[in-house]
Amino acid sequence: MKTSLLILLFGCILSAVPTIGQTAGNTTQASLDEQLIAKTHALGQALKAKDTGFLNRTLSDDFHRISSDGQVHGKAEMLGELQEAPIQEFSPYHLRVLPVSDGAALVTYDCILKMPEGDPPNMAPRYQHISDLWVKQGGEWQLRFEQFTPWRQID
Repeated sequence: MKTSLLILLFGCILSAVPTIGQTAGNTTQASLDEQLIAKTHALGQALKAKDTGFLNRTLSDDFHRISSDGQVHGKAEMLGELQEAPIQEFSPYHLRVLPVSDGAALVTYDCILKMPEGDPPNMAPRYQHISDLWVKQGGEWQLRFEQFTPWRQID
């Protein structure tokens, strides 16, 4: 009887071990999700407010953006154009965080965007899918790469 009870107790302990690991992994993923989703929302607010200080700290020095018109922009160019390109709306939704490594993650989301693009009076496509590559540098998450893809009807 004691042997059966011991085997049952040992079996219960072994079956709980994977659950404990999964809980820790899910907590870590949830924490990463919260951090990067908050950073993404803060990025949108900084773009609308033209907060170059926040953007200068948040964008990595080697940052690159591919805009919806296919043009590549670096950090300095983006910060310089920020004062000229008023962003009236930046509303991300359906955010997903995909870890790439311990120090990198991809955040993909759909976004309602209202801002000029290219020569006036052109406006950027209103609905876009955006992918952001965040990297951890010096203990802080920085945005290294971003690509905008406009939604369009398939012909």
